[in-house]
Amino acid sequence: MARLAGRRLLAAVPVLAVVTLGMFAVAAASPFDPVRQYIGSDGLGASQETLDTLRENLGTSGNFVEQWWNWLRSAVAGDLGQSLALRQPVGQVIGERLGWSALLCSVAFVAAVLLGTTLGVLAARRPGGAFDRVVTSLSYTLQAAPPFWLALLAIWLFALRLDILPAGGLTDTGSDTVTAGGVVRHLALPASVLAVSQLPWFVLYVRQGVSDALHEDPVRGARARGLRERTVLLGHALRSGLLPVLTLIGTRIPELITGALLIETVFSWPGIASATVRAATATDFPLLAALTVLSALAVLAGNLLADLLYGLADPRVDHDEM
Repeated sequence: MARLAGRRLLAAVPVLAVVTLGMFAVAAASPFDPVRQYIGSDGLGASQETLDTLRENLGTSGNFVEQWWNWLRSAVAGDLGQSLALRQPVGQVIGERLGWSALLCSVAFVAAVLLGTTLGVLAARRPGGAFDRVVTSLSYTLQAAPPFWLALLAIWLFALRLDILPAGGLTDTGSDTVTAGGVVRHLALPASVLAVSQLPWFVLYVRQGVSDALHEDPVRGARARGLRERTVLLGHALRSGLLPVLTLIGTRIPELITGALLIETVFSWPGIASATVRAATATDFPLLAALTVLSALAVLAGNLLADLLYGLADPRVDHDEM
């Protein structure tokens, strides 16, 4: 496993380099001028000399390869540059918001995995039964529902109609104090919506995996030995049926990040989403480059985690071939 992790870390270096280079290439093809976006309406009458000086100071002069190389050297040295949109160091912008995004994603993902596994196992016990049909139908329906639509529906129901949960933000109206109880109350709705958006995939994968495992010879042998059905289901079928789900964990990371950005925006959650939107609309390339690296790292880490979990669950896997 250590060798696998080491190989993946080495492979991540060229991947991140190509991803960031592609981001700068796309930025260069953009019709928007980040310098004029930075100075706003004051730049309408600015001279070309002034604009060139600003480009030099902001690191946007030269072609996109030169910009990328200058940014990369600074990033390796620990300097991610200055956010043009938020007028703060990029490291500070990310540091203030990353923890809240990580909290939202981790709570939602754990809830989706646990609830999806439970519902999938219960549905697989009696394929074609009433519970199986209801769970499968709801899963396919939720699979087609956009996360932002689920978020708006949740706000309408739980915040406006029932008035049992806050509609958004991190603190109550008129208060700037962040408390543990307040965080839990304000986190409940966005985390639940994000978990529900990820839930169908785990339900369907677990249901199919456990259902197939129940017809395998080892499970039939366990039943023939007189083991209780609960032991057969949880001790034999579930372990075999979860192997495809471990692979799914890594592949769902990009969708989780995308869903989190949409849900953070709808619920005004103080995470990375607000910075991402500001960076995109203001062509804030230093901040966009750092956020792109974070997203790519999350995807690579998710794939590595899935492979490691797969190896732990199935000792037959040879990590040297992965």
